[in-house]
Amino acid sequence: MRYLHTMIRVTDPDATVRFFNLLGLEERRRMDNQAGRFTLIFLGVPGDQGEVELTHNWDPESYGGGRNFGHLAYEVDDVYATCQRLMDAGVTINRPPRDGRMAFVRTPDNISIELLQKGASKPPAEPWSSMPNTGEW
Repeated sequence: MRYLHTMIRVTDPDATVRFFNLLGLEERRRMDNQAGRFTLIFLGVPGDQGEVELTHNWDPESYGGGRNFGHLAYEVDDVYATCQRLMDAGVTINRPPRDGRMAFVRTPDNISIELLQKGASKPPAEPWSSMPNTGEW
């Protein structure tokens, strides 16, 4: 058995692809299904086989309860640098990496993304150490 992908439904595929590109994922393939009126976009971390499948239904739908899904988690080389890059691009850091180990952000469709420091936790550093949580994560 092997892990294939996690699917999330999205309302704005372009904004969501940009968000995942900021995290370091690349688009691998895209399929439009005219009969089913949906688009599938598969993204992954270079060198890793696991994927995130973005499903965009062409007919407007409301997707509440993104928190019910749980979250996607990614190991990052530098949690501080990753959070800074996201913040500089306008992404809210919902749970800052105060501990030098873990942070949470959300996709444009409100799906929680956990960012975990690779290896040992980084030493506490500002502005992260004193930054409060924002919203839910």
